[in-house]
Order: sequence, then structure tokens, then C-alpha cells
Amino acid sequence: MTLTVTAAVLLAAVLHSAWNALAKAIPDRLASSTMIALAYLVSGLVGAAVFGVPPQQSWPYVVAPAALQTCYLILLTTSYKHGEFSQVYPLARGLAVLLVTGVATTFLAEKLSFWQLAGVAVVAGSLLSLALTKHSATARAGRNRQGTFFAVLTGAAIAAYTVVDGVGVRVSGQPMAYVSWLFLLQGMVIPLICWRMASERRSFPRRVARYWKPGFIGGLVSMLAYGIVVWAQSLAPLALVSALRETSVLLAGVIGAVFFNEKFSRLRLVLTAIAVAGIAAIQLG
Repeated sequence: MTLTVTAAVLLAAVLHSAWNALAKAIPDRLASSTMIALAYLVSGLVGAAVFGVPPQQSWPYVVAPAALQTCYLILLTTSYKHGEFSQVYPLARGLAVLLVTGVATTFLAEKLSFWQLAGVAVVAGSLLSLALTKHSATARAGRNRQGTFFAVLTGAAIAAYTVVDGVGVRVSGQPMAYVSWLFLLQGMVIPLICWRMASERRSFPRRVARYWKPGFIGGLVSMLAYGIVVWAQSLAPLALVSALRETSVLLAGVIGAVFFNEKFSRLRLVLTAIAVAGIAAIQLG
């Protein structure tokens, strides 16, 4: 990976942790998903007008991840409803790193050096350990088990759309057109699904309007972060891009402690330092 690609993916990681914090801060998960999707819709329309239509052979790869990311967004906001930010976020992202690496090296013939594989393993292990550290009170154990269940499903969804997107953007040869239509499709589908899932559909537009500002900002930040990652996937191995992107988890503990009153222990600090060592191994490998 070149230094430019590495720096861009690390910037995407910072942006990713920021929009996840915004999603967690909105108590209404369906309203949160809807506003984020509406930001996708606006951005996708602009991008489609500017960058045009991706080649025909890439359309199956546009449609499939749009469906997978729709599932991902709903699973993510459900995870935040049932679990703590600093628990759900590392578990989902760490699991995704392992799954993406396994698929990329087994089925996509991506070749990684020993140090790169070691770095990926260290990053993923650190992130999973961050999620599994016991930092919650016993009275909240049931709630955290639900959060863990949905976080695992979220991690599987992340890995699925990451692999499909990585292949799709290379087939298209036009990363920006590919991303624009991906967001456009999600922006049309997700609000309809959220409306159908709402218990009180008549009041749903008012609920969405109540959180329009943080939701829309979160959507724009999410779009920028993911656009950077898809561009990087067209230039570098999926496993390495995935591992570097998930360093956004390093900020999750800090965000959880500062904004959501979640505990940040010494063990979490040590695991964060270990993850940084894994990142260095990826780059130096």
C-alpha cells in the first residue's frame, strides 16, 4: 500500500468513528437510518449527475452491496439500541476484518506477506478483545448479550458488502460513478424499509424531522468515509484496506467514554496500543 492510500484510509477511519457516534446518539434507530439514507440519496443524485453511469458489467455489484448495506445499517442501529457503543463497534468491525481477510486470501487470490498477515491478525484480535472486555454491570448483562448478537450479524454484513464492493469497483473501473449509484440506490430503499418497520407510520415523518440535522450530517460523513474506502479498494488488497479502515475502533473507546459515559479501562488502552503495532506491521510489510 502506498503512503497516500494508507493516509486516505486512516482519514476514512476517523470519519467512520464520527458518524457511528452520531448514529448512536440518536435514540430513534429508524429515524437515524432514514436520515442517513436521505443524505445518501442527495449525494448519490449529485454524484450520478457528475460522474455518470458505471459500465454495465458492474451493475450486479452495485445492486448487491446496496441490499447488503441496507441490512447493515438497520443491524447497526439495532445493535446500538441494545449494546454499548464501545462494545458493539469493535466487535462488528473486528469480526469483519477476519472474515474479509479469509475470503480475500482464499477465494480472491490476494497475496499478503507474513508481516501483513500478522498485522491483520493483531488488529482484528485487538478489536475483538476491546469488545469482549468485561466493563458492564451484571444488571446489564442481558442487554449486552443482545448487543453482541446483533453486532456479530453486523460484522458479517460488513464483510459481505466489503468483498462485493472490492470486486465491483475493480470491474467497473470507475470508482466515483460506482459509489454514486450505490448510495443512490440505498437512499431510495432504506427510507421505505424504515417506514414499513415503524410502529406508527403516520407519525414517522415527524420523528425523522426531529433528528434531521445529526442524521443528515452523519449520512454525509458516512458517504465521504465509504467513498474513500471504495477508492482505496480499487488500488490495494481488500484485507489491508479493511484492517486499516477498522482502526476507527481505536477512537470508539474514547468517544464512548467522553460522550456516552462508558468506562475506558487500562486494558482497553493496552489493547489500543497493540492494535497500533498491528497497523505498523501492515504498512511496513
